[in-house]
Amino acid sequence: MDAFTPVITLHALAALYVLLLGPVQILRRRRDLAHRVLGATWVAGIVVTCVTSFWIAPDGFSWLHGLSIWTLVCMVAALLGIRTGDVKVHRGFMIGSYLGTLAAFAFAALVPARLIARLLASEPVVALGTAAGVAVIVAILAVSVVRAAGERGSGTAAEDRTARVDRSVSRQGS
Repeated sequence: MDAFTPVITLHALAALYVLLLGPVQILRRRRDLAHRVLGATWVAGIVVTCVTSFWIAPDGFSWLHGLSIWTLVCMVAALLGIRTGDVKVHRGFMIGSYLGTLAAFAFAALVPARLIARLLASEPVVALGTAAGVAVIVAILAVSVVRAAGERGSGTAAEDRTARVDRSVSRQGS
C-alpha cells in the first residue's frame, strides 16, 4: 500500500484525533458534562479508527486488527461500566484503550515499511502540518465544549441526577 487512500486518510485522522484528545480526557480532573461530550466524540473516533482498520490489510489481518477487535470490546465494557456507575471499570478500559492506540501508533510510525514512517521520512512538513491541524481542532473543540458546559453549570453526573430529581419533585408538588 503506497498511497493514502480515503480509508487510510480517515483512519489516520481519526486515530490522530483519538491520540490528541485522550490526554485531555484522562488529565482533566472534573468528570462533568464536558467530559461526557468530549468522551462521546472520543468513542466515535476510536470506533472509526477500529472499523476502518479492517479495510487496511495489505498483508492480510495482523495483530493490529486483533487490537481493533479488543478495543471495540473494551469500549462496550467501558460504556457499560459507566452506565452502571462503576467508574473504576470505565476508567480502566478507557485508559487501556488509549494506551493500546498509542502502542499501535508507535508501531505504525516507527516501523520503516509502514506508510506513516515513510510519510514522516519523505514529507515531514505534510505529516507535522496535519498533526498540528488536528491538534488545533482538538484544542478548539475541547476549549469550546468546556466553556459551554461551564456556562450550563458544573454538569457532573451526580449533580445532573440531583437536579432532575429536584425538578421532578417540584413539578409534582405544584
